Amino acid sequence: MEKVSGKLTVYFEEPFWIGIFERIEDGKLSVAKVTFGAEPKDYEVQEYVQKYYFSLKFSPAVDTVAKDIKRNPKRMQREAKKQMQEIGIGTKSQRALKLQQEQNKQERKVRSQEKKEAEKLRMFELKQQKKREKHKGH
Repeated sequence: MEKVSGKLTVYFEEPFWIGIFERIEDGKLSVAKVTFGAEPKDYEVQEYVQKYYFSLKFSPAVDTVAKDIKRNPKRMQREAKKQMQEIGIGTKSQRALKLQQEQNKQERKVRSQEKKEAEKLRMFELKQQKKREKHKGH
């Protein structure tokens, strides 16, 4: 049976409120980062999850250990309160986000290089055309 678990951490990172979606699927952790801007209300976060969760761009998956333990509801409440006091995200999530940033950076580099090459070729063709027109006139 395939088990999927998820976690959303919302925290303040000057000057915006950030949401980190963590998803563990088949022992692999992938992460998506969302910038909310102003502090989101609980219902706004819930609406966001319902509307946009499936269109989020998750990072490439990294290996992780998925814990499958039954917990007492009061213990879960205490842990949630404790997590509310903590700021930021876990290191595995940070690594996954960093990996996603690096991939995006590489893709941007490739696109920008292709754009430059296309512009260079276009300018060369333009110059050749002008030369041909100039020589036709003589």
